[in-house]
Amino acid sequence: MNRRFRALVVIVLAATLTSFALLSRMPSRAAADPAAGDPARGAALFRQCAACHSVEPGVHLTGPSLAAIWGHRSATVGGFGRYSAALKQAGITWDAAPLDRWLARPEAVVPETTMTFPGVADARQRADLIAYLKAVAEGRAPPARGGGLMGASPRSDLKHVGKDRRVTAIRHCGDAYHVTTEAGRTTPFWEFNLRFKTDSSPRGPEPGKPVLAPQGMQGDRAQVVFSSLDELKRFLVERCEADRR
Repeated sequence: MNRRFRALVVIVLAATLTSFALLSRMPSRAAADPAAGDPARGAALFRQCAACHSVEPGVHLTGPSLAAIWGHRSATVGGFGRYSAALKQAGITWDAAPLDRWLARPEAVVPETTMTFPGVADARQRADLIAYLKAVAEGRAPPARGGGLMGASPRSDLKHVGKDRRVTAIRHCGDAYHVTTEAGRTTPFWEFNLRFKTDSSPRGPEPGKPVLAPQGMQGDRAQVVFSSLDELKRFLVERCEADRR
């Protein structure tokens, strides 16, 4: 009986060691394979990325354009100057395996990255996104509509807006900004509810024609977008006017 028991123990140990050996040869997490991904599904999934990234060459948003990152080194997209120092030093070449790790959790790949996206847990979704980005670089991608996690739409062309949005004057008095448009209407905004921005991209406003853009469902918040910082300084004046009632 003892011999049989010892023989059984040896067999069990041998089987266990064999299993461990096989498991050690397997990758801890399979990388997403773009060949197994679906670019069309990836285009739909890209909506959650479109609030921060475009796939148009040279069109940068919060993050750089992803039009041609496939096969290129990290932090090298031309015209984009907001890369973190950590990503510049990472030396990553964007193909399937590193993109899979990055999409799973960017902070795990580059701990000091400024990209706050938490990651995509589903491996198939990562494969679809990777397949889509590869197709974009090869010029064969299906269209991806805008609309990020918060329902953001693609940035509009601020050169083509109506008179009700083109700003002609902004004066500050007390705790309010009074914004006048080409349509002749002046709207007061609590100073804390009005943001000033610049957009020097091809989609930004014409020089000398800043644009008023609503930012709140109640109509009490807005932003004024200028073509340059100098223009912002020229438009803002401190002036109070007598109550005409």
